[in-house]
Amino acid sequence: MKKTYIIIVTYNGMQWIQKCLKSCQDYPVIVVDNASTDNTVSFIKDTFPDIKVLEQEKNLGFGRANNLGISYALSQGAEYVFLLNQDAYLQENALEILLESHKQNPSYGVLSPIHLNGIGSRLDQSFSNYLSYKNNPDFFSDFVLKKELQDIYDVPFVNAAGWLVSRSILETVGGFDPIFFHYGEDDNYCQRAIYHGFKIGVVPTAFLHHDREGRTRVGVHTLDPFLTLERRLKIKFGNINTDEEKEFSTLLRKNKRALIKSFLRLRFSDLAVRRQEIHVTEKVMQEVAVSRRINTAKGMHYLENQGDK
Repeated sequence: MKKTYIIIVTYNGMQWIQKCLKSCQDYPVIVVDNASTDNTVSFIKDTFPDIKVLEQEKNLGFGRANNLGISYALSQGAEYVFLLNQDAYLQENALEILLESHKQNPSYGVLSPIHLNGIGSRLDQSFSNYLSYKNNPDFFSDFVLKKELQDIYDVPFVNAAGWLVSRSILETVGGFDPIFFHYGEDDNYCQRAIYHGFKIGVVPTAFLHHDREGRTRVGVHTLDPFLTLERRLKIKFGNINTDEEKEFSTLLRKNKRALIKSFLRLRFSDLAVRRQEIHVTEKVMQEVAVSRRINTAKGMHYLENQGDK
């Protein structure tokens, strides 16, 4: 198989990291650590001394940290990178199956295995949503009716807990857009892949376990409604497959009208909310305008000149 690197972004990952790294078998692994405050880094260095660890002084977020790992892998001659979550574990031969599938189907920019829950007793809940009837009408039907499985099932999106990505798409689409900190960067990447003519697919004979069942996703983006709004706007209006400029302007006018109504009705608590919504919308408009200009062009965006950081 062509030279393949596994890239894992860690942040306080002691709960999962040993099992995660053991599942990588003999593939070269690059860990980008986002300033963990537990023993993740020291454990990796002591237990897996052959693994390359890129330690960061601050939390760069999921996308930017992966970009560093991807850049390093490419500098080492990688033809493929496999992005693996710290809380995910590859089943035996999963990566070999994905690599063979891409060899036979090079039009796919992103290939994903099936995501099971941590113990492998059922599909990961979110992953099952990506393979809904709307996104692929054949997937569940083929399994239930025991039809011959397709080699790959096309989907518009699958989350980046386990992605096989080839050098060809990285040279065309680039890395993750840094306007996203955590959550949304994989949505945006799939949008860009599709725009540049690549397909997104799930290989039904390769599996990983995503050990997150029963966990509540808590973080700044779920606690702060304005960060949630910001991410939602970036995903929607950063989609270069659509022309959303008119709708963006309409949304801004709507928010400004709501601000005036709140003022005239003396709803001062609403006033602060409306002002913040306008601020977030204007900020995203500026960022997305730059992002769309970059992402519609071909190139190794966000990966160049990263170096060994």
